[in-house]
Amino acid sequence: MGVTRQQRRSLIFAAEGYLELGMHQHALATLERLGDPAGWEVTAVYLKGEVLRSLGRHDEALVELKRAADTVPDDIQVRLALGWCYKRTGRIDLAIQTLEEALQVEPGEALLHYNLACYWSLAGNKRRALRYLSDALKIDSNYRDLVDAEHDFDPIRNDPDFTSLVSVVV
Repeated sequence: MGVTRQQRRSLIFAAEGYLELGMHQHALATLERLGDPAGWEVTAVYLKGEVLRSLGRHDEALVELKRAADTVPDDIQVRLALGWCYKRTGRIDLAIQTLEEALQVEPGEALLHYNLACYWSLAGNKRRALRYLSDALKIDSNYRDLVDAEHDFDPIRNDPDFTSLVSVVV
């Protein structure tokens, strides 16, 4: 006998709680109780991707996150997680592509602009990095507080244009 709809919801809720508490193995074990992953709803698939991402198992996370993105292509949270994993697997090109696609859905989302600034900096494209960072700061000036600690900006950190952009008083 399979898992009922109510049991599925309870298991997903429990797995979300375990993830929030940093109990990643418990979250995975709870998700496995859902049965055959082929029949999982997108929430569970995304959640498994997030758990694997939290465990640093980026290649495995990508499988689940791509599956979720195929089901809900306009979900920017899924796209952000995908981009994050692509970056950590050395595929900055795919990280950029994924967030560029998300930007088509949510052009006013500061986090997308900020992460694209990071990724373009790592890709060695100062012009695009500065454009996206400028856009992020226009949308939400609080991102300025993150710049000093963000190592993704190290390739352009000493550039006069970068220094000028992040030193502007708002």
